[in-house]
Amino acid sequence: MQPQDLQFPSQTGTLGAVQNRVLRNTYLMLALTMIPTLIGAMVGMQFNFGFMRSSPIISFVVMLAAFYGMIFLIEKNRDSGVGVALLLAFTGMMGFLLAALLQSAFALANGAQIVAMAAAGTGATFFGLAAVATVTKRDFSFMGKFLMVGVIVAMVAIVANLFLQMPALALTISAVVVLLSAMIILYTLSGIIHGGETNYVSATLSLYISIYNIFTSLIQILMALTGERD
Repeated sequence: MQPQDLQFPSQTGTLGAVQNRVLRNTYLMLALTMIPTLIGAMVGMQFNFGFMRSSPIISFVVMLAAFYGMIFLIEKNRDSGVGVALLLAFTGMMGFLLAALLQSAFALANGAQIVAMAAAGTGATFFGLAAVATVTKRDFSFMGKFLMVGVIVAMVAIVANLFLQMPALALTISAVVVLLSAMIILYTLSGIIHGGETNYVSATLSLYISIYNIFTSLIQILMALTGERD
C-alpha cells in the first residue's frame, strides 16, 4: 500500500465525510502498525537486555529521548507520506523495546498465559472504548486538561520510582497508566468523531501509544499478582 492510498484530511469533502475518512484511515493505519511492532518484538527477543536492567536510569533517559524524538518527527511530517513511514518505524522501535518486558514475562512458569491475558484485556478494552465513543457519540474533549495533568503526574511518579524501587508504587503506577490510557483512547476517538482531530497519523500515534501502554501495564500487573517462578 502506498501512502497516497491513505487519503490525507486536507483533501476536499464534507465534514462528515472527512470524519469518516479519518476514522477509517486511523483504524487501518493502527492495524498496519501491529506488523512492525510484531517484527520488532521478534527481533528484540534475540537480544540480551541485561544492560537495561543493570542501568535502568540511563536506559530510561535514552529510551525517553528516542521516544519523544520520534514523536516530534512524526508530528512534524504528519501531513505527508514521510509521517506514515516514521510512524511505522516508531512502532518497530517500540516492538523492539517491548521484547525486554516479554523476556521477563516468558521467564515465568505462566508467562505465556500472562502475555495472552494482557493481550486479550488490551483488545477488549480498546474495542469496548471504541464502541462507546462511536455509539454514544459523546464529546469527551472536556478531559483534555485532566489527561495532560495526569500524564505529567504519572511521568513524575515513574521517574521517582526509578530511584525508590518500590513494588507497591510500581503496581499503582501501572494501574494508573491503564486508566489514563483508556481515557486517552476515548478522548482521541471522540476528537475524530466530533471533528477535533482531522489527521489520521496523529490519531493513530495517540491510539497506538495508549494501546501499547495498556498492554505493557497489564503484563506488569499480572506478573506482580499472578507470576509463578519455576
